[in-house]
Amino acid sequence: MTDQPTPRAHNEMRFPENAHTESFNAWDPEITAQIDALVQRAKQADVPEEDISDLVREIVVTALKTQHSQLPRGDVKILSRSMRELRFGFRVFGPYRHRRKVTIFGSARTRSSDVDYKQARAFARKMVQRGFMVITGAGPGIMQAGNQGAGPENSFGINIRLPYEQSTNAYVDRGDRFIDCRFFFTRKLMFVKEANAVALFPGGFGTHDEGMEVLTLVQTGKADPMPIVFIDTPGGEYWKDWERYVRKHLLKRGKIAEEDLNLFTVTDSITKAADEIAHFYSNFHSVRYVRDRMVIRLNRPIPQLNLDVMENEFKDILLKGAHFLNQGALPEETDYLNLPRLVFPFNRFNFGRLRLLINALNEF
Repeated sequence: MTDQPTPRAHNEMRFPENAHTESFNAWDPEITAQIDALVQRAKQADVPEEDISDLVREIVVTALKTQHSQLPRGDVKILSRSMRELRFGFRVFGPYRHRRKVTIFGSARTRSSDVDYKQARAFARKMVQRGFMVITGAGPGIMQAGNQGAGPENSFGINIRLPYEQSTNAYVDRGDRFIDCRFFFTRKLMFVKEANAVALFPGGFGTHDEGMEVLTLVQTGKADPMPIVFIDTPGGEYWKDWERYVRKHLLKRGKIAEEDLNLFTVTDSITKAADEIAHFYSNFHSVRYVRDRMVIRLNRPIPQLNLDVMENEFKDILLKGAHFLNQGALPEETDYLNLPRLVFPFNRFNFGRLRLLINALNEF
């Protein structure tokens, strides 16, 4: 989560000054007034909500820029369709933001008689018992197992339209918690944005793509810290071989840092995987940035004595001369105001070490 963007003055929204746009008089008073009137008219005056008028206005401006730029029709179709898919998806997830969710990835070709299918189904059931909902790609194989284990009432399905293989499984409610996507990138954005954890079962190119993407997003801080578990067939070597490859060819060659190995867990036990995810949220609640400070919301405050020990151990992730502080909600925050906070200027680089800090917070 990040701060709300600062509202921009109307005269700051301009087309680039070049030969293609300088003659377009989009910001004369009449058009400016029409844009503002449209934005205000779209608001629901009787519904108390956060004011997003400035952002809606920017979307309208972007649409007008698209018209004026005369982009190829195919490009505009991508812009239009992706915006509609994301808006619809965010609306679907909106009523369930108070519940944590785990996204399950794995092969669409896994048969219902396979051990991996039974593992995924049982894992999803365990996560629902721990209070989580489940997100899958709505298709067959591991996706179906996840939806079956969670049950339609605790499942989301984010389908992708393909000319082959992908069809919606019978355990997804095609009503309130179903999203149909044309683009992989909008689908993948929702998989990660709406998840509080990710579990990967053996799969093909798509599973590896999804696993590497979520690792990259967490490693670079583009996604909030979350548990990422790779679940092998009991006694199997699928993800263990993958981890050996990561250590041999990525770590030893300096392509990743040792601390990055803290971002994921490989196990062949669905109980261990479920416990790993649940324990991550035993004290850690959520995170956001307020200007140059990271704010970690906690279920329980950290005693000062423990905080001093922790600061000595994790001083490498602090900006020079900074400290960990126990605080309440900052003035800029609007959510979870009753929760205690750990506030500090994070260097925004050592996200593997940040994961270890979260582990330490969960031990208190």
